[in-house]
Amino acid sequence: MLKTRISLIALGLMAATQAMANDQAASKGFVEDSSANLLLRNAFINRDKKHGTEDQSEWGQAFIGKFSSGFTQGTVGVGVDAFGLYAVRLDGGKGRNGGAGIDFFKPGNGDSDENPTGSPHNLARAGAAVKFRVSNTVLKYGDQMPELPVLQYDDARLLPESFTGTLITSKEIEGLELNAGRFTQEARKSMEHRDSGGLKSINVLGGSYKFTENLSASVYGSDVEDVLKKYYLGVNYVHPLADDQSLTLDFNGYKSDIDKKYVAEADLTGDSNTIWSLAATYAFGPHSITIAHQRSTGSTGYQYGWYQNEGGVGDGGSTIYLANSYWSDFNAEDERSWQIGYGLDFGAFGIPGLKYNVAYVRGDNINTHGFGEGTEREIFNQVKYVVQEGPAKDLSIKLRSSFLRTSESVRLSKYNDDGNEVRVFVEYPISIF
Repeated sequence: MLKTRISLIALGLMAATQAMANDQAASKGFVEDSSANLLLRNAFINRDKKHGTEDQSEWGQAFIGKFSSGFTQGTVGVGVDAFGLYAVRLDGGKGRNGGAGIDFFKPGNGDSDENPTGSPHNLARAGAAVKFRVSNTVLKYGDQMPELPVLQYDDARLLPESFTGTLITSKEIEGLELNAGRFTQEARKSMEHRDSGGLKSINVLGGSYKFTENLSASVYGSDVEDVLKKYYLGVNYVHPLADDQSLTLDFNGYKSDIDKKYVAEADLTGDSNTIWSLAATYAFGPHSITIAHQRSTGSTGYQYGWYQNEGGVGDGGSTIYLANSYWSDFNAEDERSWQIGYGLDFGAFGIPGLKYNVAYVRGDNINTHGFGEGTEREIFNQVKYVVQEGPAKDLSIKLRSSFLRTSESVRLSKYNDDGNEVRVFVEYPISIF
């Protein structure tokens, strides 16, 4: 049904829109259009848990190299994308590693006879994909890092996740992008093997369209084998108010139909969930104020990410395009949450590259199944500075903290717990060519 709807939308848009210039006809060649870069990432996350739960902490240094070739000339262009990942453990947390929320180096994956069950001292993983282009349509097969609302790889930790499969991306019509793919392997971010996530298969289909310069929308669907079917709708509208003022409305929503077999295996409370968020951001000069509401309904909470061989969904650790997702995702069964946020760009005060964001989110109406109404609240802070010039140009330092507090009913239901989180990320991108 979803496939039919997207096809009809695409046909209508094709009839009303001018085709884009042919990208393949403008190809300069495999070598001429190639690029390579290296990202140095130093990452530290510490979670101070309350109520007897063990704290979590990990620190590591990552080297993330990526190569993207151009396409050979001709009607059908051929190219290659590749990546190489390497990470060194600087601090395994002294027994505090292994938490699902950090997962830099997976315990039980030791790298020597003396350390058979501990965390490895280093990780290395590589992958490559071959790509073919006709006009403005690209077919890619191999190891990839997809960025779709229903399949979004996690790049918010030390090393990124990756998936193995086929993805077709078509941009034949100006403003319209269509995607269709099938992936059969997932590489866990804390392990070396390509199939370490235990993914059976995931099919994805959908597209996005930019109606005007200020209005865009996306519709996507996915089918994760033996787990769930998921549907997504996103709409974004930016309304200019003055030269330095604007109002942005951002809607994101998911509907999930969960397989009964997975419901039993994951010990869920039900087999359906609908969750959506609507955020309004008023930007004026260097300031921005955000107000957002998020609501989860159905017989269970929103399910996403983690790894199938550990009871997760397997659709990527960032597949949650929702306004109120910080440390807590505020995605429990029947949960309603509100956010007030503020952002400041210090460039207007003579410090370009420095930005600050703070947000307060409160959730209530959580169904704890017998423990009473559940509530949770979080205060989020983030400071980020990007060097603007000189030898360290583009070096970024990001400091983030969250303070999460929950009601006793939420803790008894094992949905969430109190804690304080600190993240420190230092990244330095290097363009090789």
